[in-house]
This record gives sequence, structure tokens and C-alpha cells, in this order.
Amino acid sequence: MNKLSVVISAYNEEKNIKDCLDSIKNLADEIVVVDNLSADKTAEIARNYTKKVFEQKNDPKNIDLQKNLGFSRASGDWILSLDADERATPELTREIKSVLSQKPTAKSQQSINGYWLPRKNIIFGKWIKSEMWWPDYQLKLFQKGKGGFDKNQVHRALRVQGETEKLENFLIHNNYVSISQYIEKLNNYTNIEAESLAASGYRVNWLDALRFPVDDFLKTFFLQKGYKEGLHGLILSLLQAFYMEIVFAKLWEREGFKEIEDADFQKKLMKEAKAIRNKFKYWFLSSTIKVTKNPFKKILLRVTRKITSQKLKNS
Repeated sequence: MNKLSVVISAYNEEKNIKDCLDSIKNLADEIVVVDNLSADKTAEIARNYTKKVFEQKNDPKNIDLQKNLGFSRASGDWILSLDADERATPELTREIKSVLSQKPTAKSQQSINGYWLPRKNIIFGKWIKSEMWWPDYQLKLFQKGKGGFDKNQVHRALRVQGETEKLENFLIHNNYVSISQYIEKLNNYTNIEAESLAASGYRVNWLDALRFPVDDFLKTFFLQKGYKEGLHGLILSLLQAFYMEIVFAKLWEREGFKEIEDADFQKKLMKEAKAIRNKFKYWFLSSTIKVTKNPFKKILLRVTRKITSQKLKNS
């Protein structure tokens, strides 16, 4: 049977690491922990579960890239990459064991080098099921030597050579537990996002100071059905809008806080405000149509939405 190494990279995770390690005790043949020079008891707790605890300097800009050290020190045939705030459920444990126990006799099985795992994101005490957060598939399980994080990527993502498939059972991800935690992480994540956009050739357009946050709010609240989560969905969508405003501001900062010299500044601002109003109206109409049962009211709403859509095209 294939041996499984579970690799965890952590920094100041003494509140999370024990529960994470407990959740994989019946799954892992080997546990590898990379401690990024935590200032708390993360490493001390990890050593109660494994002798394979390795240290390296913390690098906030390359959080995922730092996991490669753990991958290189793993001895299993397969690797499961976890964060300290993730938990393996008993159902997922059984499924992974079943998958790894299968003999690769079929041609299709021989080509599978990685598996995507759905994640159940718990945010501010609630399982968030809107499309931005569920099923949130992550490439987490892969054959040793067939996967890793590419240092040349701005947006770090685990890459696996060969075919991948999806598993059915989920990881539990204790994501944001407080607003303070969200804000603390926001600074690093927006740095990465701004760096990625700058590397793609983006140059600041001052109207994006409005478009970035508005478009992301509309996407998360309406398109990805954040409204179904009630106040949780509204707050998360507003926080995402704030996130994108910070991304824009950091892009502006990268260009030296350049001054905007536009004689039509106010006129263009008013025009953009009208377009934003129509965007909100369009998405409110769309979400209302979905829940309206009266067929005649649906027709009226669709006509109104069509008129609004045409205004958007002309703006």
C-alpha cells in the first residue's frame, strides 16, 4: 500500500496546530511540519506528534512556496499538503485511504498524480456556502515528485504533473475567525494581488478606484450568491470590496502616487456613478427575478432589466 506523508507549514499557529495534527493521526504514515520560526509554541506542540519538524525563516510573500521544503523532506509515496487551520474529517480520511490503496492496474489510474479536495470554509463562525467559498476545491494530494509550488509564479498555486481528479469528501477550513484576523492577513494578500496585476502589465486608471471595489462586491454578493448568507454574505462582500480598494491603492502607490490631471474629472466621476447605479439595479433585478413566483411580475422585471442593461452598454 502507498505510504502517505502529511506536510504542514505553519507560523505562530499554536492555537490551531494541535487540532490539525489530531485530525490526521489516523491518516498519515508520516507527519512533516515546517515551522517558519514561530515565536510561540507551534514547534513545541508539533514535536509531540513527529520528529520531523524543520525550521526555516518566515517569508510572508512566499507562504505557499515555503511548503516545498516539507515536500522535499517527506518520504511517503504520496503527500497531503495542509495548513494549520485545516482539518481532515473521518470521511475524508477513509476516502484518501481507499484511493491510495487501489493498485494502479488500469491505464486511467496510472495517470492520476493528484487530487482536488473540497473545503468547508468556516468564516466568522458560520459555514459559508456561497460560490466564492464552496466547494472551494484545492489541489492538496499528489504523488511525491510530481507536484510543488513554482517560485516563478506571482500567484502561488500547487502544480502537479499529469492528470488530476476530485475527491468527494471535504476538508474543514477554519478560515477567518475574527475581523482583526482578516485585516491582519489583508495586508500581505493585497501585496501579492497588486504585484500580480503589476506584473501582468496593469497601469493605474483612476476610475478603477471605483470599479475595482464595486465590481468585486457585485461579483461576490450577487453573481456568487453571497446574498444567500444574510449578514455574513453582506459583510464578506463589503470586506472583499475593501480588499480590492486596497489593491488599487497599492498599485497607485507603486506608480508613485501620481497626480491625476483631468479637466473632466468631476464629469467623468458623475458618469461613473450613474453606471455604478445601473450595475446595482441590474443585479438587484436579476436576483429578484430568481425568487419571484408571479409570472407577470417576472415579465415586468425582465423588461426593466433589459432597459437597464442597455443603459449600461451606452454608459
